[in-house]
Amino acid sequence: MMSSGRRSINEIVPHSGDLEVPVQTPVDVQRQDSLYLDATRPAHAGHHGRESWVRTLRLGFQCVGILYADLGTSPLYVYSNTFKYGIGHEDDVLGVLSLVIYSFLLFAMVKIIFIALYANDEGEGGTFALYSLISRYARVALVPNQQAEDELVSSQRKPSATLKRAQWMKNLLESSKPAKLALFFLTIFATALAISDCILTPPISVLSAVNGLKLRAPHLTTDQVVWITVGILVAFFAVQHLGTVKIGYTFAPIVVVWLLLISGIGIYDLIKYDIGTLKAFNPKYIIDYFRRNKKKGWVSLGEILLCFTGTEALYADLGYFSIKSIQLSFSFGLLPSVLLNYIGQAAYLRKHMDMQYIPNVFFNSIPSTLFWPTFVLALTCSVIGSQAMVSCAFATMSHLQTLSCFPRVKILHTSRRYSGQLYIPEVNFFLCVASVIVTISFRTTGFIAKAHEICVALVMVITTLLMTIVMLLVWKVNILWIVLFFAVFMSTETIYLSAVLYKFTQGPYFPLAMSAVLMVIMMVWHYVHVKRYKYELQHTVSPDEVKALLERHDLKRVPGLGLFYTELVQGIPPIFPHLIEKIPTIHSVIVFISVKHLPIPHVDVSERFLFRQVEPKESMVFRCVARYGYRDTLEASNDFVATLVEYLQYYVRDLSLYYTAEPLKTTYPSIRIDSFSWEKKPSGHGSGIHAEEMLTPIQSFSELTMHQVGMSSRLGIFQPTKMNLEDMLRIEEDQKVIQREVDNGVVYILGETEVVAKPHSNLLKKIVVNYIFNFLRKNSRKGEKMFSIPRGKLLKVGITYEI
Repeated sequence: MMSSGRRSINEIVPHSGDLEVPVQTPVDVQRQDSLYLDATRPAHAGHHGRESWVRTLRLGFQCVGILYADLGTSPLYVYSNTFKYGIGHEDDVLGVLSLVIYSFLLFAMVKIIFIALYANDEGEGGTFALYSLISRYARVALVPNQQAEDELVSSQRKPSATLKRAQWMKNLLESSKPAKLALFFLTIFATALAISDCILTPPISVLSAVNGLKLRAPHLTTDQVVWITVGILVAFFAVQHLGTVKIGYTFAPIVVVWLLLISGIGIYDLIKYDIGTLKAFNPKYIIDYFRRNKKKGWVSLGEILLCFTGTEALYADLGYFSIKSIQLSFSFGLLPSVLLNYIGQAAYLRKHMDMQYIPNVFFNSIPSTLFWPTFVLALTCSVIGSQAMVSCAFATMSHLQTLSCFPRVKILHTSRRYSGQLYIPEVNFFLCVASVIVTISFRTTGFIAKAHEICVALVMVITTLLMTIVMLLVWKVNILWIVLFFAVFMSTETIYLSAVLYKFTQGPYFPLAMSAVLMVIMMVWHYVHVKRYKYELQHTVSPDEVKALLERHDLKRVPGLGLFYTELVQGIPPIFPHLIEKIPTIHSVIVFISVKHLPIPHVDVSERFLFRQVEPKESMVFRCVARYGYRDTLEASNDFVATLVEYLQYYVRDLSLYYTAEPLKTTYPSIRIDSFSWEKKPSGHGSGIHAEEMLTPIQSFSELTMHQVGMSSRLGIFQPTKMNLEDMLRIEEDQKVIQREVDNGVVYILGETEVVAKPHSNLLKKIVVNYIFNFLRKNSRKGEKMFSIPRGKLLKVGITYEI
């Protein structure tokens, strides 16, 4: 990666009378499946291998503090909610324990840890990452801003769909608008449920721990317990700005001690009360449990699934860590500890079946001498258990921003080493307020648990559906394994979901209502974004119109570089002639910049910029698409400008060399002449252009379908060509003009686009566009803040679109 600092003209074009310019030749690149990243990376030996293991162990240690506290504290409330109406038969305890064991192994370990973690998008997990991965293999995005050049980004390269089933799935998704809409709906529904779950996890975890105080302080009222919980929640959200790394290292030792403690207590209870509880590993007790309890046993599945709450957040938080670190710490840390405690509690319940022991079965089952240390650790880990969900909420909101599905918010990266570790102040405040309201309103864990269940069950089902599509479209595995995966998990998860929905009126309506509100926000924002983009695409300014505007006699050129921000990646937006009409003055150098997020986590800076010069060339007007991954951070304005200008100067050099070399027909068989051509739109919506291809600085001499090489690779395999002094001086002069105007000052031009519904639109569309969207837009973060633009260098241009 090259420095973002400014280079001199002499570094880019050396002074020489007859110059040999190094020109890159096509380089073959082995394309590999982007899914199994850990499997495809080369294994390193020796010192590098030891470094890799050190990093894995370090991340594994952080995993304990960030990901496992929620799963590790589930023994606090699983049995108390499952047996809230009492234990009908002694063997019902064994039946529930057997269900807990095999549910935990099937859904947490098999599905998430050893299958779903490999369905990642360059190391990123969660439903959004699955959608992004599908978007890379099939054109399912609703915004029509795809470009052929995007597929040349190294991290987005993918093998062709060679399997018939993959081609069939690709054609189905691309040709069917209902399929695209259904896929998008499932993604944002799962996202809304995940955020709702982030609101519910802190109250249920902390309330469960604080309720243990009643065993030693029976005079405590429910109101006092609730307000203690509220105080703890506020303190927890107040420290989120410290970042995941600091929180992980701080919390990890506490969670390690907690896991050791609950496993020890489980062994103690097993030996003391009933060693025969180990019979629960025999699945026949599950059959006996359903045979005895019938409908009641089926309904209890809703509470049993609480044992693996947090696994979906663990999957979504994969970007914070690595697959190996999670698998290692889960298999040898969390799994044995949690299962031992469930077994120990079951042994205790086998001897204490009276109703008085059930509400606080966890604290009743521990030795009295260990009560206070256990209570303090339980309370602390309950707070920590919320960290995985909060981290998930931050990552989810960051993903929504790149999909243009949510109003803009401030995103802070808390770690320079791991870019996936985020903090979003607005989301943190919202989660804090919502969690406090839930705690004060519901007051007990039983009601919150029912609401919690619906989020877990629905996200499970949606994840299975998306993973099945990934298997069909991306993975090259036997179709029988895919059928087996879908049959096993969809059938079992549907049973759990049906048990939860049966109790809909007893609590699950809350997360669905919250999710509905979030989905309305997402769909309205994305709907208007797509409509606005299509409007601009239909009203792009034709090449003749642009040329006429730039050659107007009354048009004044003022010193400086003007950076004109627009969302349109194809052509000149209609706001430009609007600006010329109102103020016939533009800067000496103009660059139209479109910031575009690709469905990949990261884009290297050497592949970030696509350029095109607008005719006439003497006007010094350029178009640029700045491409980012959904995990990349937008640079500060000064750093961005320095990098942009450096690559723009390389582009000017390459563009001149292109035109110099073409008549000679020398060493450029890979140059694509149509890369600089404008193509008329066949539609009847006026003049404009299609998505013409643009060039990165080096691509002028490269095979566009083969390989992109950053500026740091310029000393590789080159083929020389001749350039005379006149051509070299012309290039140098153009670059000096750009540098001189940068020195004269940079002005950032932002379009303030107001969107309204057309007068003849129906009432629903008017409400959506004129009221809901405009309310969200006025209360979201402004564009200049998202791009860190100094106020003194900002120029806003207002325009209204009727869609």
